[in-house]
Amino acid sequence: MSYDTKTMKKSKCIKRAAITGIALGIAIAVFAQFPQFFGRQMPGGGRGFPGMGHQMPGGPGHGQMPEGAMPGFGGMPGFGGTPGFGDMGDMGGMFQMNASEGPELKSKVDFKSSNLPIIKIDTKGQSITTNGKITATMQIIDNGSDKRNNISDKATGYDGQIGIKLRGNSSVSFEQKRYTIETRGESGKDIDVSLLGMPAESDWVLLAPYNDISMLRDILAFSLWNQMGHWGPHTRLCELTMNGSYRGVYILAETIKRSPNRLDIAKLRKDDVSGREVTGGYILRIDAVDGDELTFRSTVRGVGNGMMGQNVTWTVYSPKKEKIAEEQLTYIQDYIGQTEKSIQNSSYSDKDKGYAKYINIPSFVDYFIHTEVSLNADGLKRSAYFHKKKQNEDGTGGKLNAGPVWDYNLAFGNCSFCNAGNIKAWVYDGCETNPTPAMWKRLSQDPGFMALVKERYSELRKGILSNESLFKFIDDYAELLSEAQERHFTQFSDLLQTEPQEEGSAAMPWFMPMGGGMGGNGLGWFSAYTVSSYQEEIATLKQWLSDRLAFLDANWLR
Repeated sequence: MSYDTKTMKKSKCIKRAAITGIALGIAIAVFAQFPQFFGRQMPGGGRGFPGMGHQMPGGPGHGQMPEGAMPGFGGMPGFGGTPGFGDMGDMGGMFQMNASEGPELKSKVDFKSSNLPIIKIDTKGQSITTNGKITATMQIIDNGSDKRNNISDKATGYDGQIGIKLRGNSSVSFEQKRYTIETRGESGKDIDVSLLGMPAESDWVLLAPYNDISMLRDILAFSLWNQMGHWGPHTRLCELTMNGSYRGVYILAETIKRSPNRLDIAKLRKDDVSGREVTGGYILRIDAVDGDELTFRSTVRGVGNGMMGQNVTWTVYSPKKEKIAEEQLTYIQDYIGQTEKSIQNSSYSDKDKGYAKYINIPSFVDYFIHTEVSLNADGLKRSAYFHKKKQNEDGTGGKLNAGPVWDYNLAFGNCSFCNAGNIKAWVYDGCETNPTPAMWKRLSQDPGFMALVKERYSELRKGILSNESLFKFIDDYAELLSEAQERHFTQFSDLLQTEPQEEGSAAMPWFMPMGGGMGGNGLGWFSAYTVSSYQEEIATLKQWLSDRLAFLDANWLR
């Protein structure tokens, strides 16, 4: 199947885009008129090409994804706000609406067994909300590879208490929810446990691939990052029941956190306030702002013409607000400021005076390539993580690293906004949503940096980024999901466009799902296309990758 936007049903798209534009205009007008009610930033945003549903679970291997909690608007820094200790960043944090999922869920599938692991969660009659974790029980049935897992089998992978809450921004409005999970002992305290073969930890996420018909975009993105030589969240595909009701295919994934088994950086104690001790480790993020997180504003204006303005907000993801010392916040804020200015100054390519003094260049090269290969609509400006290790005793090291990667459900051709529908676009150029940090475009203008990009890309194209390697990865996961995808799309039948639709028949949700991009059957405001089967989706994804890589080859392999 050829990925050709010219052949897609444009009359429907234009009409729905007009509806989206009107609703978006109303949302912007409300935001402008009543900014005091919105502390954050509306995520995503864009031209709203509806239609086409993409969303599906992933495959057996590595995976991804960040946090949040709630529907509607999520993510745009507001106005004002002075950076500094305790600054919640622009208007006091993000606008969040409370959301909950009741214990009574409707199942459309008579679910008895699976070739995938089965996770069973029982909330004991409680609703799951965005406001905090409730105590529930979780059982994992995993009888091993090539063995059938039956819903009636004894739990083999986990059988105990968990804390669970809803996660996400616009995604909390989806029929299939995402969850944050904490494994707990009998006392109710968190305990480190190995789940489905992944290293022991207590913090996990169940990612719902509701807005990715392939069900493997996040998994592909995280696997590539791991294969490029970096740590990224690992994942396992499973099927979930909640209070006895079938909830579809899910991706059990590691969270991003400082840990020997995850992002292995030094633990900052609160008294590490000077010398080498204060230099690391930190995890930072550019994203929608959570009201409980510590933020500061970039000293350099971002790139793009978005409605979110041009102010880029950094979040100190780790250490958490209650555990960081004022000296540590001052240090990392100053370091980021110096890094950004070094990339913008006239001596930026100088090895001693430029950005090489502050950043781990190979990690930035890989992150640059990874983002541009995926043409991630949220790339560089949302769910963009960085980390900084502690300096070595001899004073070397301790530079800013790009990564880990996170949240790629809108990547690889899955949506139309933010230039993601243009196979020849560059993510670093920014777009109409959140501001893109200016450092990436500036790096693209440095011949030395781009020489490293081209050299590394050429190497990767002979291996993990070859068409053959990528297509095999996708085909292997599609085969793994061949059985479960039928149940998934029976449960969520609106995701596939199985019948022709009348123009203007798309239902409008009660809020603007900005940055969400549901797919299928008119539900996908920002989806790039529609498909009528899982097989068609897989063919579309492979064709898109082939076309995108051909474009990058023409620019980076000359």
